[in-house]
Amino acid sequence: MNINTSEPQTNANDQYDHVQSVFESIAPKYDIMNDILSFRRHKAWRKFTMKKMAMKPGDTAIDLCCGTCDWTLSMAEASGTGQVIGLDFSPNMLKVGESKVKAKHLENQITLVQGNAMDLPFEDNRFDYATIGFGLRNVPDLVKVLQEMKRVVKPGGMVVCLELSKPTWQPFKGLYYFYFQQILPNLGKLFAKRYEQYKWLPDSLALFPGREELASIFREVGLQHVKAYPLTGGIAALHIGIKENRHV
Repeated sequence: MNINTSEPQTNANDQYDHVQSVFESIAPKYDIMNDILSFRRHKAWRKFTMKKMAMKPGDTAIDLCCGTCDWTLSMAEASGTGQVIGLDFSPNMLKVGESKVKAKHLENQITLVQGNAMDLPFEDNRFDYATIGFGLRNVPDLVKVLQEMKRVVKPGGMVVCLELSKPTWQPFKGLYYFYFQQILPNLGKLFAKRYEQYKWLPDSLALFPGREELASIFREVGLQHVKAYPLTGGIAALHIGIKENRHV
């Protein structure tokens, strides 16, 4: 498979700016909309992911597209002492996340950074984990993001993606797409006063790789022991890959 999915730079910049404007505008309602749109399943998905990650005390992590920092906080609490970086391109999302970090008194353990997931401002082999939750489908070049995640984790470190996916079982598949394409944008209009922003979310999923295709991309960027777990009938998926440990 050819994994060179980069677009012309102007298109990439346009997509980056558009996605940033979407999340800047929905930041205040992001958490409540996640609960409504996923029927609170995103919490169970993250709990399942944390179990599979099996973090140990002192482990370090970088959480890309960290948004309002729910997963960032979960990792910091699981690690206990390890430093956790939350990175996002949206200042408004980070502002909401910062308030949560302060409420948990974890300012000394969690550092929030405004940055680009395709160009991480960190050295090679730094973190035990690199994670991205519900953000990979929003980037202009998902291969570049996965390459960056692999770069910054230590040998033997784990790259983790929790993302919406595409169910394959009918009639559930048809019902899901009807909900996602027809009902979801109207829920966004009703609860967050944002129709166009939530109409964009189904469009982003349409272009995103399915579960097995994304697993193949994980392998092609050089990650090993790749595992893909379908969640809630395949509407979400967890992908995990390990960076080669040359000392083994």
